[in-house]
Amino acid sequence: MKLVLWLCLLGLLVTSALAWTKPTGLTDWIFVKEDHEIFDLVSALEASEGRGTTFYSWLDVSPTASSQEISRAYRKKSVYLHPDKNPGVKGAHDRFARLGIIAQILRNKEGRERYDFFYKNGVPRWRGTGYYYSRYRPGIGSVLVFLVVLTSGVQYVVQGMNYKRDLARIDRFVTEARLAAWGAKMVPLEGKRKVRVNLGGRAYVDGDGNVVPGKQIDMVVENNDVFILEPDGSLLSLDSDAASPASITSTWFISLVLSAFRKKEEKQANLVEDKDEDDVSQPPEGNKKQRKAARKAKKRAENDVDESSSSEAFSSGVVTPINSTSRTVPRGPTVMAGGRRRKGVPRKLPEKKPKESDPTTTETS
Repeated sequence: MKLVLWLCLLGLLVTSALAWTKPTGLTDWIFVKEDHEIFDLVSALEASEGRGTTFYSWLDVSPTASSQEISRAYRKKSVYLHPDKNPGVKGAHDRFARLGIIAQILRNKEGRERYDFFYKNGVPRWRGTGYYYSRYRPGIGSVLVFLVVLTSGVQYVVQGMNYKRDLARIDRFVTEARLAAWGAKMVPLEGKRKVRVNLGGRAYVDGDGNVVPGKQIDMVVENNDVFILEPDGSLLSLDSDAASPASITSTWFISLVLSAFRKKEEKQANLVEDKDEDDVSQPPEGNKKQRKAARKAKKRAENDVDESSSSEAFSSGVVTPINSTSRTVPRGPTVMAGGRRRKGVPRKLPEKKPKESDPTTTETS
């Protein structure tokens, strides 16, 4: 029913738009470039000379005047409006140029017929899409903005219509479920009651041969609450909150922008986390040789750390002071000839003989 009303309204608008015609055969309802020029002249003339001013009244001739009378009136008016006779007058050049165009239209047979039609029937308020496009010439950006606003507005209206329809369906299902659970008197009963509600649709025959009037769904009525029984046994509340209301943020363009913004934030957050985790493992900067030298140095440092940790694990924990005057006693080989192992025996060092004193020094002393 609503669709029929919308179609009737659309047809009425189209009929009103096509009501303005011209006596030119098959193209009666099409406004051409000459008509657009007449529209502009009529609007400019009324804005400059006053509302209701026509081409004939401005030239001070009757609508039935001949071409010669129009030419004489034009020459007389042009002398009066010439810019040289009106120095410093604002808009003198525009009025003089407008006068020449109006006289040219009225002296032309076809142009005068077009103007006489609008003179008798009036200039239409809707002057055609070609007229407005040629005057305003919207760019691609304006067209895109218009399309986005238009489609988003239509989507918002459709969402509102769907929301009202869903509320009506929910109310019907709740009423039918309560009626099946409580009876015709609709007296609330305590406890849970499982019922089947008809969702509509065409009648069909079930497995037992029974005729089912339509698609049905299992519901549970508990006090004043109504739930939908899911196949897994869970209960889904059925109330007005189950319907999604119309929202600007749920239109396609706004939701697309919000989704892109959320993805950008998530990407930035992941980059920050990855940078914090992989800050140590990032490859060093520089050329190939520098990176190779840095990897070798890092590997040597790791080996030194491993060796120092292993030596600390087997040490006794007692630090022996080192005497700068002490000498390290070399030990002999721990393996004898034949491969047998022997205890390490300190190697004997040769004894040093004391230095002989200088006899000269002795005698002197």
